[in-house]
Amino acid sequence: MRSCKFCWVVALTLGVVVIGMGYFFLFKGNTFLGEDGRTAIVLSEVEKASVLGEMRDMLEGVQIITGAIALNDMEKVSEAASALGMVVANADSPELIAKLPLEVKTLGLGAHVAFDNLSALAKTSEDPNEVLAELSNMMLACISCHNSYRIAIEDIDE
Repeated sequence: MRSCKFCWVVALTLGVVVIGMGYFFLFKGNTFLGEDGRTAIVLSEVEKASVLGEMRDMLEGVQIITGAIALNDMEKVSEAASALGMVVANADSPELIAKLPLEVKTLGLGAHVAFDNLSALAKTSEDPNEVLAELSNMMLACISCHNSYRIAIEDIDE
């Protein structure tokens, strides 16, 4: 009977540890509240450079898309949007993704899905304003994320 109690204690302890780690990696990420009121996501310098590079690529893509919409070149819109879709998200490292809070993961993946959807819309829509309105709507998620989060460097900003 005694060994059974021991097994239950070990199992319960392991369960609590797994749940705690799951919460940290799936929901909270590696974060702290920054001085500016935004949640700071703690990354290594290499990870920060990767995230910022991806954001610059998205911004460049949005510029290409808006320019193509102005020229009514829906093929170019579709091409540029597709290049920013889930194909990019699938290249992110699991270690980096584990450090991101759930909302950032959701917003980031949502942005890549939205670019894929924008690509599909550009192929079927005959109204460039419809495509532009969808892009404008997508940008609201970018604004929300940038208003709520910033990146901190491990061992420097903590």
